[in-house]
Amino acid sequence: QMQLVQSGGGLVQSGGSLRLSCITSGLFTFEHYALSWFRQAPGREREQIACIGDSSNVNDDGTPYYVDSAKGRFTISRDNAKNTLYLQMNSLKPEDTAVYYCAADGLEAVVTGYPDYWGQGTQVTVSS
Repeated sequence: QMQLVQSGGGLVQSGGSLRLSCITSGLFTFEHYALSWFRQAPGREREQIACIGDSSNVNDDGTPYYVDSAKGRFTISRDNAKNTLYLQMNSLKPEDTAVYYCAADGLEAVVTGYPDYWGQGTQVTVSS
């Protein structure tokens, strides 16, 4: 069983930056899990915005996956020594306002959008 506890988030002005963290705990081998960030804005469906693989690659060129709206602005990373996932968000826009969730599971479950393990969610609000 894995527990995921998120931190970071909050209110930031348009163009600003935030870093989200997701610390995992439990009886598992962290580096064996693929990890992802999702977000859900009011009235909208949940959206996977970034995904990083375990020892396998998410993309054939070895790079993490990003939704088009996040490319060039967001960076997903993992620290296997600290069992922690990060999301660095730069050049934030009002349309990035949402509740952000970290998630973990095997690679197939994560890339298809149905991981079993989820963080508690954290609000990110970007003011114009």
